[in-house]
Amino acid sequence: MEIGISTFVETTPDPQTGELITHAQRLREVVEEIVLADQVGLDVFGVGEHHRQDYAASAPAILLAAAAPQTKHIRLTSAVTVLSSDDPVRVFQQFAMLDGISDGRAEIMAGRGSFIESFPLFGYSLNDYEELFDEKLELLLKLRESERVSWEGRHRPAIDNLGVYPRPVQDPLPVWIGSGGTPKSVVRAGILGLPLVLAIIGGRPAQFAPLVEIYKKAAAQSGHDPSKLQVASHSHGFVAETTEKAVEQFFPSTQYVMNVLGRERGWGPYTRASFDAARSPEGALYVGDPETVAQKIIALRKNVGVTRFMLHVPLGYE
Repeated sequence: MEIGISTFVETTPDPQTGELITHAQRLREVVEEIVLADQVGLDVFGVGEHHRQDYAASAPAILLAAAAPQTKHIRLTSAVTVLSSDDPVRVFQQFAMLDGISDGRAEIMAGRGSFIESFPLFGYSLNDYEELFDEKLELLLKLRESERVSWEGRHRPAIDNLGVYPRPVQDPLPVWIGSGGTPKSVVRAGILGLPLVLAIIGGRPAQFAPLVEIYKKAAAQSGHDPSKLQVASHSHGFVAETTEKAVEQFFPSTQYVMNVLGRERGWGPYTRASFDAARSPEGALYVGDPETVAQKIIALRKNVGVTRFMLHVPLGYE
């Protein structure tokens, strides 16, 4: 089983002091974090794409490439690339370059995006939310299959037998599908035979087991070997020397961020009771001392069947 970290490169204010670090400082910090993660033996580091004031990474490939020459083993992935509002050709080229710089350690995690700021920014309508992803994923997969590509769709100019360069070291360049946990998205990944990343950030992780079964069934029906497919989990959490210290450090920023998002999305207030329920053995928040968090990851592996666990830390201010 692979263990890794993901970040959205947050620049959330400290809920106690109001201190706010700059985007530039946070970007430099993440490069240092990736280097450290490589040194301590983690398997993968993921950087998410956002286009809003409280997140600093709008182009994950650039940040990952800054760390690539300073690392040796760790795999470098987006988490996610908002493919629906991007150009698949540029996405492929950027990650092919990252693959070359890292000597074959790049991955793309493609998703539709739960944050929608990129759609108006790049001139796309949310009315085309589903169709944009399906069409652009089709093109991305064509780009990794062959050097020269012919393709035609509705939301991007056609390509007529053109070469796309550079080519990646890995053949094919890994493409994972990021899913918020809908049957449609896991079926899509299964039909295509692509590895799946589940955002397990609420509820009970064990409830995602049926989705993994649906995914594997769709893969088998499409001629893929389910035993060879990887399933990852992306979950929030924080590890400290003791559980008490982890809770003390992580709750204030978690509450702050969840309430900011809650006001935007119409959720109820995030309370200490919400936090404590989520960090219970059955919850989706991985907060505590190393043993506590390790036991929850082991349970996730046993109950859901994940082959990669990515701890999203921290949710808020660092």
